Amino acid sequence: MSGHNKWSQLKHQKGITDKKKAVVFSRHLRAIAAAAVTEPNPDFNPRLRSAIEAAKADNVPNDNIARAVAKAKEEKPMEELVIEAYGPEGVALIIDALTDSRNRTIAEIKHLLSLHEGKMGAMGSVQWAFEPPQYGAERIAKFPQAITDASAEKLLVLVDALEEHQDVQRVSTNAE
Repeated sequence: MSGHNKWSQLKHQKGITDKKKAVVFSRHLRAIAAAAVTEPNPDFNPRLRSAIEAAKADNVPNDNIARAVAKAKEEKPMEELVIEAYGPEGVALIIDALTDSRNRTIAEIKHLLSLHEGKMGAMGSVQWAFEPPQYGAERIAKFPQAITDASAEKLLVLVDALEEHQDVQRVSTNAE
């Protein structure tokens, strides 16, 4: 009768929530580290200030934020990537990523796209379909595209697979 006590049940639930928190925390901390490379003082760095505010909104501990700012000068600098791609039925995708290895990240994202009926686009081939982004805000599609229900399911699977990648910060689509 193992696994029937209260702690076993709580342990599994806690493990699931802790894993979700770790993904959110690591995304925020990577964004903070990338913003702190130029200026570690949030009073003089609006990008860092907004990244810290977003992290605090998701309950990231202050100690973790301070470590990310301190680590920004010590580590290899993080590089921001904007990858343009097409999904099922030609839906436009913009993938914002933060990485320490540009070639590795592009290859992994290209592989994920190929597994889910997507393909890479050339620079500028997709950005025209979106409003210019504000830092930390979602990209808004200028021209939403209607797709079938089957393609919508495929697109959801693709977006979930991309968001699970550790380097991907945000995925924006123009699907309705």
